[in-house]
Amino acid sequence: MMFETVAYEIQDGIAEIRLNRPHRLNAVVQQLYDDLQEALNQAERDKNVRVIVLTGQGRAFCVGADLKEHKAGRPAFDRRQYLMSEQRVCRRLVSHPKPIIAAVNGYALGAGAEMALACDFIAMAASARIGFPEIGLGAFLGGGSTNILPRLVGLAKARELIFFNQQIDGAEAVRVGLASRCIPDELFAEGVRTLARELSKKAPFSMQLAKEQLASAAHGTFDSALTAELEGMMFCSTTRDWREGVDAFAEKRSPIFRGD
Repeated sequence: MMFETVAYEIQDGIAEIRLNRPHRLNAVVQQLYDDLQEALNQAERDKNVRVIVLTGQGRAFCVGADLKEHKAGRPAFDRRQYLMSEQRVCRRLVSHPKPIIAAVNGYALGAGAEMALACDFIAMAASARIGFPEIGLGAFLGGGSTNILPRLVGLAKARELIFFNQQIDGAEAVRVGLASRCIPDELFAEGVRTLARELSKKAPFSMQLAKEQLASAAHGTFDSALTAELEGMMFCSTTRDWREGVDAFAEKRSPIFRGD
């Protein structure tokens, strides 16, 4: 399927979804949210897709809302529908059954940073910058970022990033726990592919269950975690992938998981 504002490509079990409005630094419009939502749906339906990489075309990941479009003015109902679209996309990123890597190749600001936060991993190019400028614009944050950001970096650092509109680079993002990897610019594309390939070799059911449980950890109790883990262990032990993992360990070889 072809999209107007995102590029979609599959290679070696990795679906790359590339925000594709480089002339506006991938600033968000309604069509981009719609296309991204459908691309994520397509990746879920495709059994050959094990991992999703979300990145940006050109020199930015996404610089947030397209303020040029906002200046035109829209009725309150339309504004709310647009804002709800971001909430739905970020919820989809968090709840998607497959692991998602945000490959932050350049600026990730506002809604761009919020979409990156909703992914399972953030890999940043060394020169990339991420930040939350909303308060400085008289706006407010979305995408669940006020829930996710403090859990990643702590409340004090979250306040600094949000109240002072701080933009941080890849190395600082890793240092404070916001990003998983900082990769030199010239090695960024291959570094992201290496991370994605490593994830694609893991057992799909196990990854899906781990993603679900980790996402809900902040809201559950220790006892509820034990219950969910027991059910997860029991379910995984009924799959062929579990048998493949056991056999591979005994035979001192790498397992080949098939998602069944």
